[in-house]
Amino acid sequence: MVNFSHYYGGGWRPCNTICFSFFLMIFAQCCIETFSASSQYLIGLGSYDITGPAADVNMMGYANTEQVTSGVHFRLRARTFIVAEPKGKRVVFVNLDACMASQIVTIKVLERLKSRYGDLYTDQNVAISGIHTHAGPGGYLQYVVYIVTSLGFVRQSFDAVVDGIEKSIIMAHENLQPGSVFVNKGELLDAGISRSPSAYLNNPLAERNKYKYNVDKEMTLLKFVDDEWGPVGSFNWFPTHGTSMSRTNGLISGDNKGAAARFMEDWAEQKGSFNRIPRRVSNIVSHLHRNYENLNVLAASFESSGGRPATRLLSSVSRVRSTVRQADRPSFVSAFCQSNCGDVSPNVLGAFCIDTGLPCEFNHSTCGGKNELCYSRGPGYPDEFESTRIIGDRQFRKAADLFSKASEKLNGKIDFRHTYLDLSKLEVDIPKQGGGHQTVKTCPAAMGFAFAAGTTDGPGAFDFSQGDVKGNPFWRLVRNILKKPGQEQVDCQHPKPILLDTGEMKEPYDWAPSILPIQILRIGQLVILSVPGEFTTMAGRRLRDAVKAVLTNEGHGEFDSNTHVVIAGLTNTYSQYVTTFEEYQIQRYEGASTLYGPHTLSAYIQEFKKLATALISGLTVNPGPQPPDLLNRQISLLTPVVVDLTPPGVKFGDVRNEIPQNSTFHRRDNVSVTFWTGCPRNDLMTEGTFALVEILKGKDTWVPAYDDDDFCLRFKWWRPKKLSAFSYATIDWIIPESAVSGVYRIKHFGAAKSLLGSISHFTGSSRAFVVV
Repeated sequence: MVNFSHYYGGGWRPCNTICFSFFLMIFAQCCIETFSASSQYLIGLGSYDITGPAADVNMMGYANTEQVTSGVHFRLRARTFIVAEPKGKRVVFVNLDACMASQIVTIKVLERLKSRYGDLYTDQNVAISGIHTHAGPGGYLQYVVYIVTSLGFVRQSFDAVVDGIEKSIIMAHENLQPGSVFVNKGELLDAGISRSPSAYLNNPLAERNKYKYNVDKEMTLLKFVDDEWGPVGSFNWFPTHGTSMSRTNGLISGDNKGAAARFMEDWAEQKGSFNRIPRRVSNIVSHLHRNYENLNVLAASFESSGGRPATRLLSSVSRVRSTVRQADRPSFVSAFCQSNCGDVSPNVLGAFCIDTGLPCEFNHSTCGGKNELCYSRGPGYPDEFESTRIIGDRQFRKAADLFSKASEKLNGKIDFRHTYLDLSKLEVDIPKQGGGHQTVKTCPAAMGFAFAAGTTDGPGAFDFSQGDVKGNPFWRLVRNILKKPGQEQVDCQHPKPILLDTGEMKEPYDWAPSILPIQILRIGQLVILSVPGEFTTMAGRRLRDAVKAVLTNEGHGEFDSNTHVVIAGLTNTYSQYVTTFEEYQIQRYEGASTLYGPHTLSAYIQEFKKLATALISGLTVNPGPQPPDLLNRQISLLTPVVVDLTPPGVKFGDVRNEIPQNSTFHRRDNVSVTFWTGCPRNDLMTEGTFALVEILKGKDTWVPAYDDDDFCLRFKWWRPKKLSAFSYATIDWIIPESAVSGVYRIKHFGAAKSLLGSISHFTGSSRAFVVV
């Protein structure tokens, strides 16, 4: 691998003679000018906290009403890159540690960008994509079906995402400097398996024989190199679901892709000394302690601090990676983006029955006819945190390898095309059996019975099962109370038995989208296809191949076999799944969740080919019908925080369950302490932290070591009873192997709401302890 000190830590040593120093200055300036002249693009990267409310809010992904946020595993971020021609076009790609993009979020972000930058950033050249973690706060989408379980719209979730995206784009814009972009690709074999293999097998044998695997194994990575600073970031695309964390988890988490991003950013920082303030504790503490007896005596002199008033700023300043304390150079930004992940699970051990331990039934993923007994297992089974770490680590290691070896430089135009489609009634020209063509239509959105069965990553309930092409009378009766589909809709969606006719349900406002964006971004020989849903493996392959064929066959030599085409899934808005026509016939979960009928994929391929043709011919495209802005029609039923209380004689920030006196811990031990606290919705601690591990430097200076952004630290919030005004913060630190010996303590930051509605901030520290 590349030694990052070559880019960041290396350089000439000071010279003793003025002449030689002057020579070096001239030589260095010439090199910089030469490098800058060879750089075709301006590049800029940015990152900002979008964690959102860590209490009481339903998580987006599993549609489980009982899965609500109750703390932080590690924080969520919006990560952005901008690539621009110095005097020409530019593209913006935002990767969200969120379940998916949202139409209303995209609309409001673009409005803010227009007020700030005019027409520089529009729906044409801005892409906002989600990693598909199922462990983030919901309530930030505008269509009813996606916010039912979150009790409607959650303004805090929405604002956190919109604010974070805007700030990450501003940061990337302000960081724009001459630089280069390199691309590299490679296989990652052990981070995803098919969760619907029976549907995949319904694709034509000749087509399946073109591929070695039934899921895509290729990662495509971009390496961003600033002319002045060297490598400043990387974005990659690889398909695997954000379902390493289960449907019972309540801690906000970026799941495996968010973990991979954190691992790679810390790896790059350690390798290259990106920040002048050292990140790792081993660099902060001048020497390792060896006299453990003295350590115990020193630790015993620090009892818990008791709760005390604090400022909001203190939480931000105390962060290990605080921008307040960082140097004036760009921070390294690494994003692990989602691709055609529709049928790809990170739970690579397969699906098993929880009652017998045997593999689930192949075609329907049931156990004794029940779908709710069939669960897939991650590589760390039964520990979902370990499964998340392993799958994240595997993606990180592949990305780091591709990053270190990236040598193919992107060259050529920056360009883009974008349009909106009405997928409820789009005419599609498809080949006809026996020759010729026929015109078919897509349908208003509808979800099939198998949708309610869920997947092996998160099974549904009741008597639903995957692969159901019949439905049952009882659930049809329930469906008809909401909206009975007409015969035309039934015929259009065939063989899907309709459970929810969401595209034709309009009260109190639209239940599902009908107008959807599609987009192509070009950076030289890289082409990004922004799709507003989850394409299955074969659906994604067909779309990529179709677009690449247009580019190479009609591009007059501008594109060739070396053109890189990637799919950016869950981008700009969300419309569930897209399967192939053949997979749709099987009606597993993905087929039942393909909203616009059996010809949905053909519609996307047809319209993307039009965009590709316009791209290479320099033609404009019709912008299409505009999606609705439903922000002012949103309904929220989430109960606000009324008041936070503590018992008499107890202050917020006081320790409730303390670490035992004279405690000594070892690596891999779990150190746990509980504080009296307020509801995390009082202050999201954006770019701050609820939890902190500090290490003692010298005899009286405490230095931040680990915080909410670290995989090893877990902030858990809970109430003794559902409607109690009392609440607790339990902070668990699973001591990592990299921790150095020393004296540590755990600190909590929080905010409490009074009966009068005012918010007060507080902090508290645990008793000190020793790690050996």
